[in-house]
Amino acid sequence: MDMINLTIDGIPVKVKKGATVMEAAKSIGIDIPALCYLKGVNEVGACRICVVEVEKARSLQASCVLPAAEGMVVYTESPAVVEARKEILRLILDNHPNDCLTCDKAGECKLQEYAYRYDVKFRDHNGARRVATIDTSNPYILRDNSKCILCGRCVSTCSQVQERSVLSFGERGFETHIIADNDKILGESSCVSCGRCISVCPVGALIDNRIAGKARAWEAEKEEVRCTQCDHGCHFELLRKNGNVIGVRAKEPGEGRPLCLKGRLSVDLTYNDNPAVPLMKKEESYVEVSWAEALGLEKIMEKL
Repeated sequence: MDMINLTIDGIPVKVKKGATVMEAAKSIGIDIPALCYLKGVNEVGACRICVVEVEKARSLQASCVLPAAEGMVVYTESPAVVEARKEILRLILDNHPNDCLTCDKAGECKLQEYAYRYDVKFRDHNGARRVATIDTSNPYILRDNSKCILCGRCVSTCSQVQERSVLSFGERGFETHIIADNDKILGESSCVSCGRCISVCPVGALIDNRIAGKARAWEAEKEEVRCTQCDHGCHFELLRKNGNVIGVRAKEPGEGRPLCLKGRLSVDLTYNDNPAVPLMKKEESYVEVSWAEALGLEKIMEKL
């Protein structure tokens, strides 16, 4: 198999041909920040926070989509790279609410992590801000577009499942925002509440509505379990606080993995110490249903 030799931050690296600079850096323990990148799901080099400096290159390069090349010399934390990352973070924070103290994503937010890493703070300005809207129409997904950084992860992961593609980019320029179907609220859209978008969102723009407010990231113990509803065996996390399971959330999906609400509900019923009543959409609105109906057991029982 062809191998590539390059140097990253003075360290010789050997990787398989076709590997990206980000992957090469990761192989030697160097963490390059990324907001939009998600391997196998969203590899577009859009956020630019993963830029690196490459000798003889005319400009900084997005490491998540830059193929490693023989003899390449890369710097991941040069002064030019650090300043570029700081400026990107400043621009994102300029249009982001300063509510980290009460945000459910605190402690797991990539934007918070990188702002701390590069000592970037909120700044006062009189520039335009996107109008903040909070969509609570879906009982399973809370959407706050004031926190959205337009990374595109949710759009890409939603489009991976055949005949789903609920989320997409709407409008242009400064007015660009994530829309559901033809810019509907989530509760009125064709969203099936699978939770893929929540599991890949790097900030607090998409939150599991049923877990919101129950525990901060550092308060909850996490245990991985697998769904047994079908052969896919999707991965979920049990969140425990004070010894009790307070919620179940999906982990980041693999490429093309369907991840369904039925599986999520079954894991919730199996492990949650106080599972909430299941809700299903009927005639454009969500109504409480029995666990048998939510899990499709009624149809099975009819056949017996």
